[in-house]
Amino acid sequence: MAIANRNPLIFIFVTRLLDAMGFGIVMPVLPQLLLHLGEPNVAAAARVGGVLLVTYSVLQFFCGPVVGSLSDRFGRRPVILTSLFAFALDFTIMGVAPNVGWLFFGRAAAGVAGAVYVPANAYIADISTPENRARAFGLVGSAFGIGFILGPAIGGLLGHFGPRAPFFAAAALAAANFLFGLFVLPESLPPEKRRAFQWARANTFGTLIQLARRPHVAFYVAAMTVYLVGNTVYPSTWAYVMTAKFNWSPLMVGLSLAATGVVMAGVQIFVIGRLVARIGELGAAVLGLAWGAAAMLAYALAPQAWIIFAITIVGGLQALSYPALNALMSRAMPPDEQGELQGGVASLSSLATIVGPFVLTQTFAYFAAPGAPIYFPGAAFVLSATLMLVAAGVLLTQRGRAMTPIAATD
Repeated sequence: MAIANRNPLIFIFVTRLLDAMGFGIVMPVLPQLLLHLGEPNVAAAARVGGVLLVTYSVLQFFCGPVVGSLSDRFGRRPVILTSLFAFALDFTIMGVAPNVGWLFFGRAAAGVAGAVYVPANAYIADISTPENRARAFGLVGSAFGIGFILGPAIGGLLGHFGPRAPFFAAAALAAANFLFGLFVLPESLPPEKRRAFQWARANTFGTLIQLARRPHVAFYVAAMTVYLVGNTVYPSTWAYVMTAKFNWSPLMVGLSLAATGVVMAGVQIFVIGRLVARIGELGAAVLGLAWGAAAMLAYALAPQAWIIFAITIVGGLQALSYPALNALMSRAMPPDEQGELQGGVASLSSLATIVGPFVLTQTFAYFAAPGAPIYFPGAAFVLSATLMLVAAGVLLTQRGRAMTPIAATD
């Protein structure tokens, strides 16, 4: 790969890997930590956990463009290193938190620091050649999937040492990467290429409005948004549902999430290319959404714990949805607006992680709380299945529409 220096690319890869691991490593033990801090039951812990995730996502949604613009003004290196230091501080705060209020402070700090992927991606663009840029982005992008597989598994194992242990491990990882960056990460943006910081350019709403005005894209944006909201059932409610249904330990929660990540990664690596060649992006997206809805219903109704792993193995085709939807939108946009498109997709993901965790955790809490009119811990999965079917229905309205690429704008 023709890149000026391999060490910076390795560092950015590790940064994205630890970002995902740091998020996933605490998922298996968060219910236990919230119970330890005084929440009376799993349903109450789920309500608080959902608001914690929303807090993180709201801060990341608004701070992403700001952090990116700051890196254009002051350079990539100081912004990336500051974010990593904030990550280490956040996980330390959560590890020692004496009450839930400290957890909210830590999650807010992590939401700001979590926007590190914006200057990290800009760094890749700075140091790679146009011919190898996509390959570099692909390599670093794979770090997120690997981190999400490793994080829950490691978190589940560390949970044996108490609900705070994974937080200290995540803090140590972030601190180690910060120190690594101090020695190996040079600045990639020379002073003459920097621009003044402007608040008017540091917002995400304009991009989404522009995408929605394109032919076809409004439908794809709607389907993508609904799907992403439903898909947040994994990070937001999985641990709570499995704890309520089967009394799983953090280790079992972590292993089940890791298994889900492995299966979905396998589908995206080995299956989607062949399948799209046969049924097209639209067909693959609809199939993935329908398969995902079926898997969600199966999770909701599973009567025994071992069935969850069986569903995970056969339910991996739901991983077709995101890349196929992204490809549909890419086909409907001109070549010179692909960057704006990907920025819009990132914004949709942030919006989904604001809305989804709150709605899904509150749904779980309502049906799992003592005295619920119907005790049904799997209710959040039913809601997720419904959302995926709605997204599939939106896509089906676009069958037969022209799908030729749009020419570049003047």
